[in-house]
Amino acid sequence: MSQDLYDLLGVDRDADADSIKKAYRRLARQLHPDVNPDPESQEKFKAVSQAYEVLSDPQKRASYDRGGDPFGQGGFGQGAGFSFTDIMDAFFGGAAGGNGRGPRSRVRRGQDALIRIEIDLAEAAFGVARELNVDTAVTCTTCTGSGAASGSHPVPCETCRGQGEVAHVQRSFLGEVRTLRPCAACRGFGSIIPEPCRECAGDGRVRARRSLTVKIPAGVDTGTRVQLAEQGEVGPGGGPAGDLYVEIQVLPHETFTRHGSDLHTTVTLPMTAAALGTTVTLPLLEADVADAAESELETDFDLEVRPGTQSGTEQVLRGFGVPGLRGGRGDLIVTVVVETPTRLDPRQEELLRELAAIREEERPDGQVKAQQKSVFGRLFGH
Repeated sequence: MSQDLYDLLGVDRDADADSIKKAYRRLARQLHPDVNPDPESQEKFKAVSQAYEVLSDPQKRASYDRGGDPFGQGGFGQGAGFSFTDIMDAFFGGAAGGNGRGPRSRVRRGQDALIRIEIDLAEAAFGVARELNVDTAVTCTTCTGSGAASGSHPVPCETCRGQGEVAHVQRSFLGEVRTLRPCAACRGFGSIIPEPCRECAGDGRVRARRSLTVKIPAGVDTGTRVQLAEQGEVGPGGGPAGDLYVEIQVLPHETFTRHGSDLHTTVTLPMTAAALGTTVTLPLLEADVADAAESELETDFDLEVRPGTQSGTEQVLRGFGVPGLRGGRGDLIVTVVVETPTRLDPRQEELLRELAAIREEERPDGQVKAQQKSVFGRLFGH
């Protein structure tokens, strides 16, 4: 090359390695063929790359400074060591080049686990503690997670010399393209276990059943997940455990139906009780809690049914629903259904006819009402 290599990169002759690399990165971003397809720029890019190849190598730089020919007879056109890694290093600041990623650790975090349990409505409303048996990966007690048999230990991989990756070199128009790939011999770990533990086959963990207690908070519903930190699968190599998620399925209740934080129930009354009014003792959800008597919880409520109550009437009992996860409590909505008798004995029929006569309801015409128009019907006359 006729032009001075230091002048090509625009650095002083006493520039350090970092200054040379920064100068090359700056020029490579400007002159690379993918950025600047001009033939003159491509030729300059080759010259700049050749200069960097020499000045970044201490031996070649020393030879050049002494007046020698650092390229010998090969020259750039014959692939004198210029690597694809240097190009990527110039564009991405060393993310793809440099020393590579190195060996990956055998110790990794375990996966999260999910189990589903069924609980009663009262347990979902007021909370409960459950004993669970879970099958997960646990640390191998024989090797304590190392994966090596007793008395042995991992040794550096001879193929990659402990680096966990090997270089593959190919030629291209840019010179030698060098890529790093995980070592197939050690699977990228950089070490090999010559005598794996027989209990876990070198994984550092085994499957086992264990018991744990999960506290389900008050107010959960179907689909709610309770997270138990670090109670999931132990990671390979004895790594930290993942989390365990307990998904709740609330069973149907024979008396109450849940809608959010509200409870709904139905009370069926004979028509005489609905007409005259009555008091109904209504069981509450607290009655399902095992220790309700000891905790002095109210287990029932005296519901006052006013005289003349119609079928379908709803009464709202404030604060008797399901507690919320973030505080507060829903309501209990009671729907009254009036039951009409289907079979009457002669005396009952006689009394009803007498009542009908007194109320002048022997031949009722019925009340026929037109269907109430919607808002749009009232507005547009439909």
